[in-house]
Amino acid sequence: MFEKFSRSWELVKASAAVLRSDKELMVFPVVSAIATLVVLATFLVPMIGWRVFSHGAASSVVWVFLFYFCQYTVIVFCNSALVAAAMIRLDGGDPTLADGFNAAKARLPSILGYAAIAATVGVLLKRMKDDDNLLMRLVGGGLGAAWTLATFLVVPVLVHQEVGPFEALKRSANLLKRTWGENAIGNVGIGMAFGLISFGIIVVGALLAFVAAQLSGVLAVAIVVVFVIGLLLLGVYQAALSGIYAAALYRYAMEGEAPPAFRALQLESAFAAK
Repeated sequence: MFEKFSRSWELVKASAAVLRSDKELMVFPVVSAIATLVVLATFLVPMIGWRVFSHGAASSVVWVFLFYFCQYTVIVFCNSALVAAAMIRLDGGDPTLADGFNAAKARLPSILGYAAIAATVGVLLKRMKDDDNLLMRLVGGGLGAAWTLATFLVVPVLVHQEVGPFEALKRSANLLKRTWGENAIGNVGIGMAFGLISFGIIVVGALLAFVAAQLSGVLAVAIVVVFVIGLLLLGVYQAALSGIYAAALYRYAMEGEAPPAFRALQLESAFAAK
């Protein structure tokens, strides 16, 4: 257990070292967050005004699908731009924002195709998780976890290879078979590290806000706002780190050699036969 925590910490440090060398990579998650909020507002306002969910199940399903499709398009597009820029950085280059977004635009048809697939799966999984049957909800949760694992490397595949969305899914699933050993170090390790940090920030922020509330309500609100902004910035940083790791893991899976910043982590253990 200690070794897993240690490796997770080393992974965070290696990813952070790459990110420190090119802080512009954090712009991609910021753009993604802003765009997803815009999409949410775009759908939320007419949903309330038109009472979409009161028009029957078919109307609700179509509306949810369109929402998922737009959200996935934005997220996958920005993640593709991030991964493309990260790959350039891992190659020793100095990517610009334009490099990342241009690479994503070049793969737009495949991104749209994958967004449609992901939206369809998302709607099906949501219906399963919202089902009154406990077994159905459990199956939906399990399928959701399997989908997340199978699509872990879809974005690097879309960015780096001239393939369509279905082939990208197939290749991502095949790469998962090769990375099944400890490839969760990146996905789970970074999530665990930032989850603990976020929890610490929430606890400290809540305590400070409680103490401040005894003195001034305005001061308490100001503290809450500051800590919420801190959590948002932490989320942006985590997203950038995850993108860098995905690019590095994909590169190693394809070429058998980890980028310099990651060699100290002995990523070859992630591909050991099980």
